[in-house]
Amino acid sequence: MSGLVESTDQAMFLDPAIRDWVLFPITIIMVLVGVFRHQLTILMTGEPPKPDIKDIRQGKALMRGQLLAQNNSYISAPAFIERKRYLCEAYEEGKYLKNKDAKDQSAANLMADPKNMEAMMDGMKKQMMGIVPQTLIMGWIQFFFSGFILIKLPFPLGVRFKQMLQSGIMTPNMDVRWVSSLSWYFINLFGLRGVFSLILGGENSADGTRDMTAMSTMGAMGQQPGQPQDYNKQFLSMKDSLSIVYHEWDLENIEQRVFVKYGKQARIFKSSRK
Repeated sequence: MSGLVESTDQAMFLDPAIRDWVLFPITIIMVLVGVFRHQLTILMTGEPPKPDIKDIRQGKALMRGQLLAQNNSYISAPAFIERKRYLCEAYEEGKYLKNKDAKDQSAANLMADPKNMEAMMDGMKKQMMGIVPQTLIMGWIQFFFSGFILIKLPFPLGVRFKQMLQSGIMTPNMDVRWVSSLSWYFINLFGLRGVFSLILGGENSADGTRDMTAMSTMGAMGQQPGQPQDYNKQFLSMKDSLSIVYHEWDLENIEQRVFVKYGKQARIFKSSRK
């Protein structure tokens, strides 16, 4: 392998030229591409539009049902039943929908709204700006630096990290701490988020992993990236989820449990749930 020398005790030494002409350029180019991607995304998408009060209301209503399902054990049974009944009826009637008269929010109806169309185009632009640069950089690394060993980590690692740190190199006997050029690319891809936050601020478009995570999350929910959300469908799904939630109050018979915990004489209390 170019720039790699192996001695009798199997200790390997890297040519300093690999550090200067491979390791540093990959890191610097990925930082510069991230900054350029952030600025180009701002130029193409412009300032984000101000959210409509009705859109915020839809999201808050959906979050209200999720919080009730997750934290139902903190309230008593009558309180939970009353809240569940109210939300289920509101979801069924479309009380929180932006347009109550049009419950059938098909793809055609959603795309008829100019705001939804603009939001979809902005989402597609952001995805393009995230996928195209990362694909070009990975192709550049695989074409010019395939099979290069760039750096050795100063701490020991288990054998399970070998596939992650030595991608593109078929050497079963090599120490796990050696990092290949392709693996160094992925380490920078997921590890430069803090650097971009310091340079560009917390809300930046330089980190492509955020778009990848958002795309995978939306794909798992059955929604195409950039497509407007069908809140009516989500409300009905949340209604079905609330209807099957099993409720158990955490403070049920709390007095008796406290006496038993501290070794006092247990008193007989009637259950609050009849």
